Amino acid sequence: MTQTLAPKPWIDAIAPYVPGRSTTDDGRKVAKLSSNENPLGTSDAARQGFLAGAASLDRYPDASAVALREAIAAAHGGLDPARVIYGTGSDEILHLAAGAYAGQGDEVLFVRYGFSVYPIAARRVGAEPVQAPDRDYATDVDALIAHITPRTRVIFLANPNNPTGTYTSRADIARLHAATPADCLLVIDQAYAEYLEPEDDDGAFELAQREPNVLVTRTFSKIYGLAAERIGWGYASAPVIDALHRIRAPFNVTTAGQMAAIAALGDADFVTRSREHNLRWRDWFEAEIAGLGNKGLRAVPSKANFSLVLFEGKLTAEAAYKGLMDAGYIVRWLPGQGLPHGLRITIGTEEEITGLTAALRALVEAAG
Repeated sequence: MTQTLAPKPWIDAIAPYVPGRSTTDDGRKVAKLSSNENPLGTSDAARQGFLAGAASLDRYPDASAVALREAIAAAHGGLDPARVIYGTGSDEILHLAAGAYAGQGDEVLFVRYGFSVYPIAARRVGAEPVQAPDRDYATDVDALIAHITPRTRVIFLANPNNPTGTYTSRADIARLHAATPADCLLVIDQAYAEYLEPEDDDGAFELAQREPNVLVTRTFSKIYGLAAERIGWGYASAPVIDALHRIRAPFNVTTAGQMAAIAALGDADFVTRSREHNLRWRDWFEAEIAGLGNKGLRAVPSKANFSLVLFEGKLTAEAAYKGLMDAGYIVRWLPGQGLPHGLRITIGTEEEITGLTAALRALVEAAG
């Protein structure tokens, strides 16, 4: 019998991650509002830190990322540096979590309209991805709890959530953890946490400091403007960190990336300006969308640096996506994530977000 080489069946079941586009159908580079990047760019301090890394291109980076872990720990209220894990973006940390704690016969749980990496991370290790229903596009903690079974080994919860921008309260996070079995890892993905106001602290780090089965992940790709360098990190109990280290890639954060991230952590003014810019123009944009509510548009209330706009009238999301592209703006249309009626729109510069809004308004009026 002729045999052919084939991947494991759970690999065939993976729908590959689709990144936000940066060019139009005809190859034009236009305003990119599809990947939730920082419209203010990268701080000068982080850029100088990156350039300093060129002095040692012939040497492998510090495999233990000692200076980076110490800087992260100090910047976040005195965390234990030994309990900081680092990776190629927080995506790698998410994959490590599934790889260390789930496998064939296990379940990985997350909310509907959650981050698209979660089912990929589950299937990559042969586990079954399980979606809990949402509550008007937001995380429904009661639904998550109801879907926990003896096979659940990892629970992923993004806060704020991507692609909806919704926020889960401290009380609900605590309630979810209380219902999480001791042999299950609760992963709180905080890629957009720096955009929250202080009063919106969800208590995840406090849980990770005292509980053995909580992992918090963060990234330098968003508010710090270091998306090109792919630097993520996480915090958990010592046994969890030890397990993740066993399967992470060696030398997974470059020297220049480590130096840029350390410098970025020291530039608090840039982070503050980025947060304030985002708050101002996100609120403005969502108010403008509310003004188009009679035309079937609404924005899901967001705590992140993007808004999910739903199209429930004559103008469809697909038509708006194509029309905005023609007008010079690329956003994220999400039919592959069960949101064919939604566009995720990054809050860009003042010029970008006001121009996009004008273009969107024209499309709405033309649709009647």
